[in-house]
Parts: sequence; C-alpha cells; structure tokens
Amino acid sequence: MKEIRICGLQKTTLLDYPGHVAATIFLGGCNIRCPYCHNVDLLDIHSPSRYTREEILAFLKKRSGILEGVCITGGEPTLHADALAEFIQCIRSLDLLVKLDTNGTRPDVIRRLKDDGLINYIAMDIKAGPDNYATACGLSEMNLEPVRDSVAWLTAGALPYEFRTTVVKGLHTALDFKDIGAFIKGCQNYFLQNFAASGRVLKPDGLGSFSKDELLHFAGLVKPYVTNVALRGIDY
Repeated sequence: MKEIRICGLQKTTLLDYPGHVAATIFLGGCNIRCPYCHNVDLLDIHSPSRYTREEILAFLKKRSGILEGVCITGGEPTLHADALAEFIQCIRSLDLLVKLDTNGTRPDVIRRLKDDGLINYIAMDIKAGPDNYATACGLSEMNLEPVRDSVAWLTAGALPYEFRTTVVKGLHTALDFKDIGAFIKGCQNYFLQNFAASGRVLKPDGLGSFSKDELLHFAGLVKPYVTNVALRGIDY
C-alpha cells in the first residue's frame, strides 16, 4: 500500500460530520498557505506521521459500535490521491461513512473518490470572492479554474456537500460575500465560520474576528444565491 502521512486524530467529534458521531483524521501537506490557517504543523507534505495506517484502522475497528463516520481533513487530503483512495477503502470496509474536507483544487481526485463509491459527503472551503482568492490563500497568483470545476460539479448534485468560509477581519470585506454568492450560485448549504485568533495561526498580524451582526450581514449578501445560509459556531 502507498504511504499516507497521518498527522493527527480527534477520537470523537459531534461537529465535524453533521448529524453523525465521527472521528477526525488529519493528513499532512497542503498546496495553499492561508494566512489564518490554524493547522500550521500540517502544511508540509513531508510532515512526520504520528500514526500508522494500522493504528488508525485498529482504533476505528475498536470504536465501530460508537462511531458512525470518519472526517478526513488536513492539510489538503487530496494531495495524497491514490494513497488516500486506498486508505478510505480500508475505512469503508468497516462500514463507516466518510466525509472529506477539501479546498477543491483537485477536482479530478474527488471525482474518482466519488465514482469509486468511497466518499459520502464533502465539505469544501470557499476562501474568498474570486478577485480576492489568491490573497486569501496566501499566494501571489492562483489558477481558479480547478476550484470553479469543483464548485460546478458539487452544485450539480454529485453527492451531499456543503460550502463554507472562515471569515477573517483584515482579509474579507462585504464585497467578498457579494462575489461568493454569485460564485456558488445554486448551492444547497453554505456556512460562515468566524475566525478565532490564536498563537498558532500562520500569519496572525492584522487578522481578527467579526461581530455576529457583521457575519449576519455577510450571510444576507449570499442568501439570494443559495438555498440555506447559516453561521456556524455562533449562538443566535
């Protein structure tokens, strides 16, 4: 089997996989460098593994009576491609559902995973409005076509999904959310998550959180374009 870098494990979560008791597995390596990223230790594709595949599968098998699913996140899991598919096959053999978190830059990989019956749900990050996308990803420039491809594929009904944006003061403005609405037009579920500052953020200078009222305003800008818009992690 191909090597896969498993860099973290959250043994139980009620939040990462909506409607299911799940475990969350963190894979190393990412192809973007969002300034607000909290998983700095996972950015390098050569991040050292903390768990073997066998250890994770043994844990999941032991908890099979409790867990309903697994969330695979990162980093960017699709960078592992074939190794990811093999790993998910092993998880699915335990009769567990699989949710994949992705930035949508590898639509070919998520299509293959879906076509092979390996994933049940996708959560895709929408980093910003198209004109601000590269900056939000920490890049000087970016080819947005793969992301557009992933958005179009998911909104066409490929499988259950959600889009979500971590909203960061100092990075996002109201214009982003006007543009995001048009970018994801026809989306079923879109969530805004407020940025929470911490010492582990990649580039914390000048970044902060918005108020609930500001977030609700941004949600209202997206609402005409999508079926359901909500704040996540915010009490109404």
